[in-house]
Amino acid sequence: MFGLRQSPLVLLALVLSLFLSLPALAQEVIQIDAQAQTTPFPHFWEQMFGSGRAILSLRESYRNDLRAVKQVADFRYVRFHAIMDDQVGVYNEDEHGNPVYNFAYVDEIYDGLLKNGVRPVVEISFMPKKLAFNPDALHPFWYKPNVSPPKSMEKWDGLMTHFAQHLVDRYGINEVSQWYFEVWNEPNIDFWGGVPRQKSYFELYDHTARDLKNVSSRLRVGGPATAAASWVGAFLKHTSELHVPVDFVSTHGYADDTVENLFQTNEDIPMDDRMGRAIAKVRAEIKSSAMPDLPLLWTEWNVQGMNESRDTIFVGPALANTIRECDGLVDMLSFWTFSDVFEEGGPISKPFIGEFGLRAKGGINKPSYYSFGLLHQLGSLRIANGSKNVIATKTVDGDIAVVAWNLVDPDQQGTTRTIQLIFRDVPPNAKVTLQSVDSDHGNVLKQYAAMGKPIDPTPDQVAQLNRETSLPAAKQSMLKSGVLELELTPNALVLVKIQARTNR
Repeated sequence: MFGLRQSPLVLLALVLSLFLSLPALAQEVIQIDAQAQTTPFPHFWEQMFGSGRAILSLRESYRNDLRAVKQVADFRYVRFHAIMDDQVGVYNEDEHGNPVYNFAYVDEIYDGLLKNGVRPVVEISFMPKKLAFNPDALHPFWYKPNVSPPKSMEKWDGLMTHFAQHLVDRYGINEVSQWYFEVWNEPNIDFWGGVPRQKSYFELYDHTARDLKNVSSRLRVGGPATAAASWVGAFLKHTSELHVPVDFVSTHGYADDTVENLFQTNEDIPMDDRMGRAIAKVRAEIKSSAMPDLPLLWTEWNVQGMNESRDTIFVGPALANTIRECDGLVDMLSFWTFSDVFEEGGPISKPFIGEFGLRAKGGINKPSYYSFGLLHQLGSLRIANGSKNVIATKTVDGDIAVVAWNLVDPDQQGTTRTIQLIFRDVPPNAKVTLQSVDSDHGNVLKQYAAMGKPIDPTPDQVAQLNRETSLPAAKQSMLKSGVLELELTPNALVLVKIQARTNR
């Protein structure tokens, strides 16, 4: 029998055994009060998506992807380039130089969207060759759009007027008044060849906006559709001083845009925080303008793309973090793009080359597809909490829906994190369901590698990949005295639903 005096090594062993028998300490403890005051939480991140160019929407692969994304997100609008491109055949001239209009493909494009329950954001671009001041002003994209100003502003006015009138005649003003008309794409960089760039773009905007409003005051028009959150203050000052119609502000920004381009500073702003900062900057510019209540449509964005990260589970946590930071600052945040049916650099040679979309070549669901599906299940009321790794919401039926994540940048390794969620004003043993997108769930890259990484997967192989990666039914669990612990592996995104009411 041991005496009171023990060997230091024996005491140390006893202490270690006691320590190891205790549950792991959470690295973050988050309290969520089901009865706390809430704020509206419209699903601004899933109402609009981008896609490549107009003519692609006539392909069945594009429409299949559109229908698939619509199943997991509140997909109400789509935006694409080049409705005026020569491939769509809108504008020509006869032997006397008189305009000839043809809206046959325009009708097929918009008919297809509407049939599938999606309305267009009409990006008015690019310049028909016969109308271009410089027919050789071609952008380096694979399909070589013309970025020249018009050779005749009078003929541009005619095209805009006939285009808008045709849409109203075909679809009715009650329908078309629910669309958005955005003048051009990123005129502050090489998508616009006017000189000087800003002044010449403003002239194009002025004519286009007035042309549309002359057809119907109910048509919604806006801009400046710039890259890197640029020109918004100058645009609003210009339109206010000249009394040019503007119904919304649109601009773009990506997580991997440089700090200098987004903010004109040399600050050290992590990529994961740049969208929140950029959107807050533009919102402040709108607030300080003569039109402080204009809606803000962020018509292009995506997470950082290093190491082909847009094909990986990183997208989910990066998306969730951006939603957390941008809530209340933007009316629509349009993810670029919903599909890899996309040809800016030419036909995509194989799946998983780091493209923007939610579905890879052939219609393969990426992790981002499943992450959008989880985030879609958040409620419409947000419950405040101080965490940078959680969004807590209340659903219409009074239950609680929470997403938690462990964001690890593509160039980092990361470790598993444990968080503890403490729920107030819910039954202490309330029913819980959990779903996740992580390295083992919704992550198609493993199955694709096991399949041998086919360059041109067959329809059967695509179906197999989607079947093997579809998320299983939600895991059932219960709170323990109002507490739930989660272990989050690197870049895991977890949806937690709490049955908050006792009468079910």
